[in-house]
Amino acid sequence: MKARLARTAGIVAVLLALDYLVLLGVGLLVTKVLDHAAGLTAEDEINEDLAHNRTPQLNDVSYVLSGIGNTGAIVGALLVVAVALVVAMRKWRPSIFLVLAVSGQALVFLFVQFAVRRPRPHVHRLDNGIPTSSYPSGHTGAATALFVGSALLIAWYVRRRWLRTLSIVVLVSMPLLVALGRLYRGAHHLTDLLAAYLNGGITITIAAGVILARGPLARFCQVGGDETDPSRAPETVGAG
Repeated sequence: MKARLARTAGIVAVLLALDYLVLLGVGLLVTKVLDHAAGLTAEDEINEDLAHNRTPQLNDVSYVLSGIGNTGAIVGALLVVAVALVVAMRKWRPSIFLVLAVSGQALVFLFVQFAVRRPRPHVHRLDNGIPTSSYPSGHTGAATALFVGSALLIAWYVRRRWLRTLSIVVLVSMPLLVALGRLYRGAHHLTDLLAAYLNGGITITIAAGVILARGPLARFCQVGGDETDPSRAPETVGAG
């Protein structure tokens, strides 16, 4: 058991390190090589246009959308969902998958933003005192890992088609709304948001490969039956 856990931890560490190198490479390319390229000057115009067309109503909407990706909101939602998954499905592996995806994303984000000190957009920001740098977007990355990871679980375990489709559409749209809120409030450049999607997508892939797809933790987390088979999901997750 200890050897299996150690091997799994090593696999995850190596894959997260590769994720870090990818994000770091993209960040250095954007900030050091392509900083004055035509495409990146165009993203400055996006920030300026959004800042010039703000309204009190949109400010309030963007505050809510941006808040979905706040650390407190993400951690709270993750705890609730993880516990609910264990209680409803009587399986540990889906919860471990989600925790690994979100925490892995956060770890890579922290190291990358310390290495790539990209300034925030040169517009008036509606949120002051942000302690981290602009690249990548932590709010968007966290929302991607949590909500898209949850959508993957829905696609894997829920068999009722209409419920599965509706849930996936809603969950996948959440990171897009968070990104829009962050962009509107002047917190990030467009490429910061795209890098956050990349970070979240990579950590979801890592967690799915290690935990869900018969990975090194499969036997440790198995509570009976073949959990990798969505057709054996319990009735409480919308079967039938």
